[in-house]
Amino acid sequence: MKRLNLILFVFFVTIFSQVSFGSNNPMKKSELNRELIIKNLMIGIKSDNYGLRTSSALMLGEFRADESVIDLLRMLHSEDTDDARIVAALSLLKIEDSRGIYAIKQAIRFDKSERVKKLCEKFYYHYLESLKK
Repeated sequence: MKRLNLILFVFFVTIFSQVSFGSNNPMKKSELNRELIIKNLMIGIKSDNYGLRTSSALMLGEFRADESVIDLLRMLHSEDTDDARIVAALSLLKIEDSRGIYAIKQAIRFDKSERVKKLCEKFYYHYLESLKK
């Protein structure tokens, strides 16, 4: 009876240790999930659906997805609505890529909307202030 209990104990310890400390590396899973999320958001930013496009752009900024800079630049330059261009500028600010920061600086001078110009100016000065810290 003792021997059977000992064998069962070793068996369960082995099983639970494999479940708890298994060979799956959580970092690899999170990197894979991040890649998949960004890939889907990159598809969303090219959608015809305005809400999907803008929310995808916002989330790309939250993820600081530097691979999305080109699409966000395109969005900043070509979107019809002020709100979408502002979201693109905000995401570019969060990513902190030099191309995006330069585009925000240029939007201060060249955007067709005064609202976008003012907000891009605030974004750009916020970026400059963060460099001083």
